Formats: sequence, C-alpha cells, structure tokens
Amino acid sequence: MLLRKTSWFWKSGLAAISFVLILSISGCSDAPPEEDTVLETVIDVQDIQEESEEDADEIISVCIALYEKAEEENKLADLETIRSIVNRLGENGYSAVDSKNQIDMTEPEQVARFCEMVDAKEEAEISIIEVSYLPGFVKYDLQTKDGNVDVVRSYYKYENGNIQRNTTGSYQAEYWNYTEEGYLMFSGVWYSEELYILTLSGVEENTALRVQPLDETCRELTRKYLAPISFEQNNMFIVDWSEDDFGELNFYDMYDILYQKENGEYVPYVADDNLGVGAVYRIPKEEFESVIMTYFNIDSETLQSKTVYYSENSTYEYKPRGFEEVEYPEYPYSEVVGFMENSDGTITLTANVVFPHSGNSKVYAHEVVVRPLEDGGVQYVSNRIIPSEDNSEETWHTPRLTAEEWEELYGGE
Repeated sequence: MLLRKTSWFWKSGLAAISFVLILSISGCSDAPPEEDTVLETVIDVQDIQEESEEDADEIISVCIALYEKAEEENKLADLETIRSIVNRLGENGYSAVDSKNQIDMTEPEQVARFCEMVDAKEEAEISIIEVSYLPGFVKYDLQTKDGNVDVVRSYYKYENGNIQRNTTGSYQAEYWNYTEEGYLMFSGVWYSEELYILTLSGVEENTALRVQPLDETCRELTRKYLAPISFEQNNMFIVDWSEDDFGELNFYDMYDILYQKENGEYVPYVADDNLGVGAVYRIPKEEFESVIMTYFNIDSETLQSKTVYYSENSTYEYKPRGFEEVEYPEYPYSEVVGFMENSDGTITLTANVVFPHSGNSKVYAHEVVVRPLEDGGVQYVSNRIIPSEDNSEETWHTPRLTAEEWEELYGGE
C-alpha cells in the first residue's frame, strides 16, 4: 500500500533546489591554477613522468600474465587474483598493496623509510603501486624535499590483454601522515590536461594505504561481518545498542541494507519521482519481520515499539529516504584489529573506523558482538563505542527524518 503527501517547499517553488544545484555546479572552479605554479609543476613533473613510464613497462611485464590468466578464468576482480598480483610485484622489489587494503603491503619497510625521510626533511623518492579491482593499478611516484611531498599518480588500465596508461596527474600533498595505526594517508588536488579540458578544475584525492601488516583472520572477520553493513545510510556502528536495549538503532535503515542482502536487489519501496512528495508504504508484518529477524534476535513486540506498526492490518509503516536525507558519498570503513571468541558462541570484534576522506585512520574504535549461526548466517548482538578523548564525530551520516520533521516537510494539505 502506498500513500503520498506533498511537501510545503514544493508548493513554494524550486528556489531551494535550484540554489543547491547552482552551488554544486559552481563548486568546480573555472579558474586555472596560478600560472607560476603550473609552470613549475610541469617542469618538475615531466622528468618524473618519463622515468615513471619506463618503470611502468617493467611493472606491466611482471604482472601481465597474471591479468591474462585471470581474464580467461573470469576472476579479474577476485581477491586471490589481486593477492597474486600484489605478491608478484613484491617478489620483484616493489611496494604494492590493494585498493581495499585487504592484502598486506609488500616491501613496507621501503615506505616506512620514505616517511622517515619526509619527517627528517631529507631528499628521497619511492614508487608505490595500488592494485585496483577494476582491473588495473595506480602508480604513485613520490618525491620529498624539505618536508614537502610531490605526487605523480598514473592510472594503468587492463583491457583485452593490454595494460595502458589511462590518466596521469600531479600535485603537492596538502596533507601527509603516517599514522600510529600503520596507515600512510595523503591528499591533494591533482591536475591532468585531459581532465582539465573537461572540468576546468582539478580532482581531489584522498589516499589511504595500509603499510603495516594485519592478521589475516581480522581481515576475514571484517569482510564477513562488518563490510556488508558498513556506514552508508545507517547508524548501526555509530550508536551504542544491544539485544537488551536497541537504543537509537534505526531499523528502517537496517531494513534497506538487509533486504538487499537477503534478496539480491534494492528495496522496491522507493521515493516518489516528484521530490516534493513523501511516499508512505505499508509493508506486511511477515515481510518486514523476516528481513530484520534474520539478523537480529528481536521479538515482534520490541520491533513494533521501535517502528510504526498498524495492528489493525498487521503492517509496518515505511517511508523511503528522500531528498532531505541524502548523504555526501564519502564513507569510512571499519577494520577489525582484534577479536575474542566468547563462551556463549559469540565473537567480540574490536575495530577501528578508517575515514580516508578526512585523513583519519581511527575516527574512533568500537566493539561489535556477532553470533555466527550454524547455517552460515549471523546475528548482530551489540555495538559499543569505545570512549576516548581522541574520538571524532561521524560527519558523513544523515539521520532519517523524525516523525515531526517528516510531518512538517510533507504534512501540508
């Protein structure tokens, strides 16, 4: 069942939306970089690019056979394929890691030494290869002098048996940090002739490369239990909750995520095409509860108390996220750094929240308790934020509208 209500702001015109669109468009500056800066960058970078291209030929010869084999087996994006490429590069003396930080970096000592040279304001250079799941790889050529780090990043794409350079850009790192958690994080705005012609601006890049190794079991636990939930449009790992008290955990957000996990497709109850209309659905009790109760040990009465439930026809009210509830598409990820198997069969995972966009490898740490099931499934038992003076806020999250906010926006006539 679908109901609709129209927002007051739609009746008053589209000025607000137009203003947002104007801001979005004007965010790409039409002014080129300072002339002196561009000239200096081109002069410095040309030599680096020529050397980088020669080195890239060697890199390609090292890993091309692995790409060809993976293509034949239709496993180009397979984790083990990426692992084999990273390790092959390491065997040939290169510092390499995968773009999802799921594989230990090869030759990490080289990178750690380069970071020491940056801190000492000495001159040094290094190349780091980030193997992508697309497939292809990014080659970062880094040079440091007087504590500054210049970056030349070149993306090489594998396609139809060939690896060719797709784009090249350069910048001086505006942010640089080798963190206590073992990450190299740097950022800046890079320019390339091709992209500048199209956008009249540079591209902001926020890079996070795990340098220090991590226990493989921790990585497996991350992939199995935390990555499928992650942080996009939900607060599961942001707030404290447990089976005894679900607190502020939003079950509508969880329904969106878990429905897709269960059914392999997005929730069919979508927002109205008209941004000024608030869609309202009634989902049958069995349908809603079957999704939630697969992953949470929660009874009907408790779930109904945390949502809007209509006993007269046994349905749950459902309002899809609308225009006002969108999020900036940059999210952190949780990385398990420790775990403990409990006597009741549950597992306590200790995880750091890594946010490349903000250059922070530990926004905060949290404990997640999961209950593995005999059928290979899982129930989520609790989440707890570990208190610390160094904890930062979750700037990426936009909560769903409250009932009062929704009524004020869409109640209207």
